Amino acid sequence: MDEALLRSLTPSVLTVLVRRGADFAAAEDAVQDALVEAVRVWPADPPRDPKGWLVTVAWRKFLDQTRSDTARRRREDRVEEEPAPGPAPAVDDTLQLYFLCAHPSLTPSSAVALTLRAVGGLTTRQIAQAYLVPEATMAQRISRAKRTVAGVRFDQPGDVATVLRVLYLVFNEGYSGDVDLAAEAIRLTRQLAAAIDHPEVSGLLALMLLHHARRAARTAPDGGLVPLAEQDRGRWDTRLIAEGIGILQAALARDRLGEFQAQAAIAALHADAPTAAETDWVQIVEWYDELARLTDSPVVRLNRAVAVGEADGPRAGLAALAQVDTAVPRHTAVAAYLHERDGDLATAARLYAEAAHKAPNLAERDHLTRQAARLNTHRS
Repeated sequence: MDEALLRSLTPSVLTVLVRRGADFAAAEDAVQDALVEAVRVWPADPPRDPKGWLVTVAWRKFLDQTRSDTARRRREDRVEEEPAPGPAPAVDDTLQLYFLCAHPSLTPSSAVALTLRAVGGLTTRQIAQAYLVPEATMAQRISRAKRTVAGVRFDQPGDVATVLRVLYLVFNEGYSGDVDLAAEAIRLTRQLAAAIDHPEVSGLLALMLLHHARRAARTAPDGGLVPLAEQDRGRWDTRLIAEGIGILQAALARDRLGEFQAQAAIAALHADAPTAAETDWVQIVEWYDELARLTDSPVVRLNRAVAVGEADGPRAGLAALAQVDTAVPRHTAVAAYLHERDGDLATAARLYAEAAHKAPNLAERDHLTRQAARLNTHRS
């Protein structure tokens, strides 16, 4: 059984059912039933037209569900007659699912889960494992999201920015268990880039590729975090870097700068430096200035303070950091780093220990704790 084929067909089959009158929740259930049937039947009797087979079976499943559900009697009167078996239209309407899954009425976490389920084709169990929550909890989250968007029409204007934000959230979840969410986000964004001509889609894809290229070098054999300056650049994926830079250059040439392009430009400057010492921090500060103008984000200003510290010295970095709200996540860690660069090891050690208590995950907490211990040992 070709699971990759089933996954690739799922979004377009789901879209066909919705366009024929099925609401999103019922259509998604019918498609899942059809996939189960395909797993049972195809090994012995593979169809000549897999998509047409899935559409026909899923539509029948939907009709059966509709007739058996008394709460849907009104809708049953409007259901079109079952289409004749045969090849399904070749048009892939997957793009419309992105906009439905990123509907503004959904919370970010629900939008991400629904995107992975409907567009990514992942099972509820896989998504729950990736998020480290019980399967029942994730099933409830997805069910609520499906109910929320059940009445949304596909002819409503789509919000590209919301779709990109959802995909960015998926990518930032990283990976755990048997689901690599970073790789899944790249796969979904590639689909979107192939379907829509938009410089920010290209910017997001470039950003993902450039960050993903450094993945193998980010952790030590013991699982500890390896800071960018200490990473073995020989382990970076040069193929992904070249692809990301090429996509970024084409997007920037269109002179429609957006935040994802600006972030990708910063990542490209890091990727292009043969060593950490050769990083063009002056250009990076300039790109952070552009990014701050586009987003007015306190996190951007925090990262800019680090770049200023590298370009103009730690005192300048601390002056830039003083303009950032201390409540911003990782503010204390940045302060610790800049104080260490400035030679104030006692303050840096104290701040590293304080930052460790605030760390959002175990790996980051362990890294910051080790930094504090290293400085305390050095001082003693």
